[in-house]
Amino acid sequence: MNQLTRFRSAGVLLAAGGLAVSGLIALPGTAAPPAANPVACDSRNNNTYAKLLDCVSGEGAVEHLEAFQAIADEHGDRSEGSPGYAASVDYVIDVLTDAGWDAEAVPFSYEGTDSVVEQLTPVAASYDHYVAEGSGEGDVTAGVTPVDLALDPPRASTSGCEAADFAGFPAGDIALVQRGACAFGLKAENAEAAGASAVLIMNQCDTPDRCGPLNPTLLPSVVTIPVAGLTFDDGAALAQPGSTAHVQVDYVTKDSLNVIAELPGVNDDNVVMAGAHLDSVTGGPGINDNGSGSAGLLEVAEAMGNHTPQNTVRFAFWGAEEIGLVGSTQWVGDQSQEELDRIALYLNFDMIGSPNYFFGIYDANQSTFEAPVVVPDGSVAIEEVFESFYTMVGEPYDDSAFSGRSDYQAFIENGIASGGLFTGAEGVKTDEQAAIWGGTAGDWFDPCYHQACDDIDNLDLHALDVNTDSVAFTVLTFAYSTESVNGVPGATVPGNLEVPAPAGPEGTFQ
Repeated sequence: MNQLTRFRSAGVLLAAGGLAVSGLIALPGTAAPPAANPVACDSRNNNTYAKLLDCVSGEGAVEHLEAFQAIADEHGDRSEGSPGYAASVDYVIDVLTDAGWDAEAVPFSYEGTDSVVEQLTPVAASYDHYVAEGSGEGDVTAGVTPVDLALDPPRASTSGCEAADFAGFPAGDIALVQRGACAFGLKAENAEAAGASAVLIMNQCDTPDRCGPLNPTLLPSVVTIPVAGLTFDDGAALAQPGSTAHVQVDYVTKDSLNVIAELPGVNDDNVVMAGAHLDSVTGGPGINDNGSGSAGLLEVAEAMGNHTPQNTVRFAFWGAEEIGLVGSTQWVGDQSQEELDRIALYLNFDMIGSPNYFFGIYDANQSTFEAPVVVPDGSVAIEEVFESFYTMVGEPYDDSAFSGRSDYQAFIENGIASGGLFTGAEGVKTDEQAAIWGGTAGDWFDPCYHQACDDIDNLDLHALDVNTDSVAFTVLTFAYSTESVNGVPGATVPGNLEVPAPAGPEGTFQ
């Protein structure tokens, strides 16, 4: 699946007799186009769909991903606050500046945590974890007491949901509870009431998507002791008799960086934004999550650098996404209402090359998924542009939920029309999806999601190739006109390309 020989270009061109699509679908009587000339791409004005899509490719995006992998190899990962993240920022700014964009690192501060979860006995190990939202502070070294765990299948756990679960709990110990049946906050409240000095909440692992690192939210419950979430396997290790552990949570002010780049347009009061988060999780290179989205934007930026668009185009590479959408939320919060009103729309690209992919478009019209917030006017027009691209290149696509799990959230909450692409994370691929897109039913869309194996081999290169072109197509569309989104007149993209209407009433080829 992840061999370079699977690469197929989704580049499109105008040819006699109609639209030819290289590699994916070719209309009768047309030939595949010659490979793009890199020198020409660097120097010419790629102001049409044909020219821009001729110059962007998945192979070009992979070159950026190889650079991100090298950074992670040198520094351990590219996580928020790490030397690897700082090196990623430098790399992105260098690429953008060389391509002719105005790029800068924009600082922001946030309340973060310094935290430790390590087992001391009977084995010594340090565990990846998430500090629970609403956790208290503290530095605890103590014995670990498991609370009504269900370690064997089917793992139907009610661990910590009742005060009675803590009968005889040794005051001062660290409570180890398991996900399931009730709110995380209730489990933590019951543990603190029983005298626990800290709480570790392990994942349930009753289904494949509930085994990895747990990121719990305690709110609206209030606790004053440290609380952290763990994987199922790490919790099972801590459940061994005689376990002791060290748990520390300290709240500190931290500083970080977003990268903001602009390509000035004729209309500087109508800004088309696109973004991807640049940070990885701790312990992993973050190549699909989210080197893929960042690399796709960089590939498009390089090809557009000699272009003066109708609307100003702004690309953002967000920091601290993996710890709670911090960078994008802070940046949006720092803008005046006047500045927010200049933003016509926001496009989000998070995980666009998952190895067990589906082609997902954020479901602005809520035909499949009801959104947890009001989806701003104009977002449906964005969804339709992505649908038209996939229709044009003959690729099946489907809806993806506006779940609030990526950097579009702050924009939507501020009434800015939004959309984007997503090829799947820890969700499980169905038999129907495997029949449409291939891959393995019953596995995660990204089996290495938030793990150390999210490396340069953790990609489907066809998905990355198609979606890099989708990024280019959509950015260029709105760089010329956002009239369908916010009513601001623009211009027609040169080249007279006839873009098809989306296929199917639900926007899918099923």
